[in-house]
Amino acid sequence: MRRTAAGLLLIAGLLPVDIAGVALAQESAEGSSDNGAALIDQSTLPLATELKGSRPQADPSVLPPATTTLPENLDFLQSPPSLALPDRTDQVRIRELRPLTLAEVEQLAEVNNPNLKVAASQVQQAKSSLRASISSWYPTLNLRANGLPQYLSGEQQVVDPSRSDDLNPLTGQPLEEERLTNSEVYSVNFNAQLNWNLIDPGRVPEIAAARDNFEKARDAYLIALRELRLSSATAYFQLQQFDQRVDVGQQSVRASLISLRDARARYQAGVATKLEVLEAETQLARDQQILTDSLNDQAKSRRALASLLDLPQDVTPTAATPARIVGVWEPSLQESIVAAYAFREELDQLILDISINNSNANRALSAVQPVLSIFNNFSTQRFQGQSRVEPPVNKDIYGWSLDNTVGLSATWNIFDGGRARAEYRRNKQRAEASAYEFATQRGSIRFQVEESFYDLQANQQDIRTTSREVLSATESLRLARLRFQAGVTSQREVVDNQRDLTRAQLRYVDSVAAYNISIAELRRRTGLDQVASCPPLDLPAEKPSGSREDQILIEPSPNFPACEVFQMGG
Repeated sequence: MRRTAAGLLLIAGLLPVDIAGVALAQESAEGSSDNGAALIDQSTLPLATELKGSRPQADPSVLPPATTTLPENLDFLQSPPSLALPDRTDQVRIRELRPLTLAEVEQLAEVNNPNLKVAASQVQQAKSSLRASISSWYPTLNLRANGLPQYLSGEQQVVDPSRSDDLNPLTGQPLEEERLTNSEVYSVNFNAQLNWNLIDPGRVPEIAAARDNFEKARDAYLIALRELRLSSATAYFQLQQFDQRVDVGQQSVRASLISLRDARARYQAGVATKLEVLEAETQLARDQQILTDSLNDQAKSRRALASLLDLPQDVTPTAATPARIVGVWEPSLQESIVAAYAFREELDQLILDISINNSNANRALSAVQPVLSIFNNFSTQRFQGQSRVEPPVNKDIYGWSLDNTVGLSATWNIFDGGRARAEYRRNKQRAEASAYEFATQRGSIRFQVEESFYDLQANQQDIRTTSREVLSATESLRLARLRFQAGVTSQREVVDNQRDLTRAQLRYVDSVAAYNISIAELRRRTGLDQVASCPPLDLPAEKPSGSREDQILIEPSPNFPACEVFQMGG
C-alpha cells in the first residue's frame, strides 16, 4: 500500500464533527476499552512487507517539498559561506532585530540549515554509488600507450673469433676480434584491452544493495526535513512564549510600581502602615525577578533560533506575531497511530535494512561461484632506428607488429575454507536483527504518537483552566482596586490579587505554547497535516481600569480555548 493512498483513506474517513466537542469525545473514546470484545489474533495482522513492499521507495509527495529559494524580502538573510569564520568583534555585533513569521522561519530553515544540506548531499552520494554499481553491467575498455615515442640508445662490445685471420702463436687458435656496436631506435607501443563479465553472480545483489541504500538516503532526507520543521516550529513557539512572558513581566512591574506609589502616598498621609509599603516593595521585587528571567530566556531563545536558521552573524530574529492557538488536531488517536505506521520513513528504512542484508548475503555466496568473462586484447608496435658497427657499417632498423586476441576466461574459487558461507550467515542474522529492530521502532512510534496526543489533550485542558483563571484574576484585581480606592480594604489585597493575576497569565502563556508544540509534534510523529486552523480572534488589546495613569495593560485571554470559538461561528 502506497503512503499517498493511505493518506487519502485517512482524510476521507474524517467526517465533519463539532469542533468544540472534539477533546471530550476523544477523551471518552480513547479512554474506554472493549472489554467485551475478543482480542485480535496477532498472527492475522498484515506484514509490513505486504503493505509497503519488500523494498519500499521514498515518496516525497507525502509532505510539502522543502523550500529551495528565498523570497526577495528574505534574501539578505541567506546563510553565510559554510567556512566563514568571523575574527573581529564588529563582525558578530548584532545590528538588526528581524521580526519573522512562522512561515518565514520554516522557509529560512529549509534553505539555510546546514544539516538539511548534508542530508541532501548524502542522497546525491548514494545516487552516485548506485550509478557506480550499475556500471558492472557494462564492459570495460583499457587503453595503454608506451613511448610516445620512446628513444633507445646504447653501445655493445662484441668479441668474434670467427672474424679474425690471425693465429695465436702459442695456441695456434685464431685471435679474437673486438667490435663496438652503437644503436639508436625510436619505438611506439599501443595496447587495448576489452573485458566483459558475461556471468557474475555478485553483480545483481551488489546493485540491489546500492539501490536500497539510495532509498534509505532519500528516507533520511525526508526524516531530516520533518525534524527540521518540528525544530523550527518548536523554537518559534518558545520564542513567542518568552516574548509574552516578557510582556506579562513588564505589565506586572508597572502594576507593582503603581501599587507601591499608592502605598507610599497613603503611608505619608497617615492612612496606611509601613507594612503595606514593604509588601508592595516585595511584590515589585518578585515581578522584577520574573521580568529579568523572562528577558534572559527571550535572549537565549532568539539566539537559538538564529543558530537553527544559520542567519548572518549580525542578525537576531524576533517573533513577528504574538502566540495564539494554531488549530485543532482532527484525527483520532487510532487514526494518528495508523497514519504514523503508514507514513513514517523510519519503518521503511528498517525494511530496506532487511533487503540490504539479504542482498549482502547473496553477494557473499558469489565469492565461491564461477565468473565467466569475454576478453579482446589488441596490441601494435612500430619501431625505427639505425645501428652502426665499427669498422663503420651503418644499418637501418625498422618494423611493426600487430596482435589481436579474443577469448573466454573463467574463474571459480571452489574452496575458501567456509568464509563465504560464514559471511552469508552473518548477513542473514543481521536481516533478522533488523526485523527485531522494526518491532522496537513500531512500538516507539506508537508511544510517541500517544504521548503527543495525550499531552495535547492535557494542554487543551490547561488552556481552558488557565483562561478562566486569568479572567477571574483580572476581575478580582479590578474589584480589589475599587475596594481599595473606596477605603474598605487594604493594599495587601491588591498586591495579592496582582500576584495571582501574574501567575495565571504566565501559566496561560505556557499552556498555549505547550499546546502548539504538541500540535507540531503530532504533525512530525504521524506524518499528517490534519490541523483545522483557528479564525482570528477579535479581542481588545487592553482592558481599561480606572484612570489612564493607573491603567494596567494586560494581554487578553480568549474565553474559548483550543479554537472553541468555532462554536460561535456556527
